[in-house]
Amino acid sequence: MTWNTLIDVSRDSGLPLTAQIQESLKQEITGGALHPGTRLPSSRQLAEDLGVSRSVVVEAYGQLIAEGYLEALQGSGTRVAAGLPGAGSEGPTLLDGAGRAPSVRWDLRAGSVSGGFPQREWLAAYQRVVQRTDRHDVGYPPASGVPALRGELARYLGRVRGVHTTAGAVMVVSGFAQALGLVCAALPRLGIGELGVEEPCHPQQRQFVAEAGIVPRPVPVDAHGIDVDALSRTGVRAVLVTPAHQFPTGVTLSPQRREALVRWAQDVDGWIVEDDYDGDLWLAHGARPAALQRQAPDRVLYAGTASKSLAPGLRLGWLALPAPLRGLLARVRSQRDLGCEVFTQLAYAELLSTGVFDRHLRRQRARLRARRDTLERALRTFLPDGRITGSAAGLHAYVLLPHRTDEAALTALASQRSVLVRGGRYCHDRPWQARPALVLGYAAVPRSGLTEALGEIGAAYAELTGGARSPARCA
Repeated sequence: MTWNTLIDVSRDSGLPLTAQIQESLKQEITGGALHPGTRLPSSRQLAEDLGVSRSVVVEAYGQLIAEGYLEALQGSGTRVAAGLPGAGSEGPTLLDGAGRAPSVRWDLRAGSVSGGFPQREWLAAYQRVVQRTDRHDVGYPPASGVPALRGELARYLGRVRGVHTTAGAVMVVSGFAQALGLVCAALPRLGIGELGVEEPCHPQQRQFVAEAGIVPRPVPVDAHGIDVDALSRTGVRAVLVTPAHQFPTGVTLSPQRREALVRWAQDVDGWIVEDDYDGDLWLAHGARPAALQRQAPDRVLYAGTASKSLAPGLRLGWLALPAPLRGLLARVRSQRDLGCEVFTQLAYAELLSTGVFDRHLRRQRARLRARRDTLERALRTFLPDGRITGSAAGLHAYVLLPHRTDEAALTALASQRSVLVRGGRYCHDRPWQARPALVLGYAAVPRSGLTEALGEIGAAYAELTGGARSPARCA
């Protein structure tokens, strides 16, 4: 299998050889030349064909496996994945393929649905609101959301996040994707064509911003959160941040950085988009940090969603808007749709007003805390060289690996052992410069499965590094 005609690499390019191979294969896959199930040459054969080191191809294959383009099955070699991103049809940019798992036993991707949806409570709330609505309630809703939900959200966000807002400042949206799309459409009307984004961040988020016509400018994140000095050097006037639980590293923006970020926004007449994507699921001991919006309600657009706390399929989110931007966002919204579905809004308002949602969250947090504890114990047992960063919250953990670890090879070996896991470099704008890591989603796998999956990852790590076998080889 000679592939020189499909893949071309150049040592004169500013792009690393691994990245060149990845991009070439992606183009052939998404362009339809390489069909699902197509077998690729072995890493040794492709390296020989291209005249590169085998480790270069192993890393390229491993990253494409982690991204869902390829799959490596025991005894079958490496093949183009079934249901791969972009093959045959175009999916939403902000989805990373978490719903398209190849044939593996354990799916540890961070985007996997957590389950635990309160079906009985939701059905009861939905039934009640349907029974008491009249013909006026089922007409076209206000574009910014039904008053009942906007009022409940304002009270809820003030109570649990410390958000300073009112019902009139809240806009109900169809999830964070729509919220970000509205913001990107509004920024040029403010004379802003660039948006600072955290580095690392959700890779599809960066792509979404670019496709919306805004230039994403990566800004490094360290153990204290986004580097505000580096943000200042970019010259941007708007930034997208995840201050409570940074994705993917999990770090919480320090008090000093919070103050610096607010000062930056004031100094440049800029705007902060606060993505509180998993704020309901704080699992660490002690109080959850208050929303950044609390410190600068006139500079922060606060965004939240029910995707993690209830279910992504509800397509329900919200924006708490600064006074100067409410009219602009309302005009942008009116040009795009006629608002969100009424009964879902009213049912969610019912859950909030009756305390049912709070009780649901207590159950969810207890369930996720138990899984997180299981994950941490399994890491200490099977992967003691890994170190979790950031705060315990949400649906995933970020695990740093020793600097010399071949991240792509590790995820590929894990896939061969029926464990699907993302490498941390998947989230970086310049992956070849990033420290190796794993992004471990623990919400969609039972506790016993987490232990078994980490046992397999530990065995893969031992095989990769030439160390002792994992203490347990899971069947």
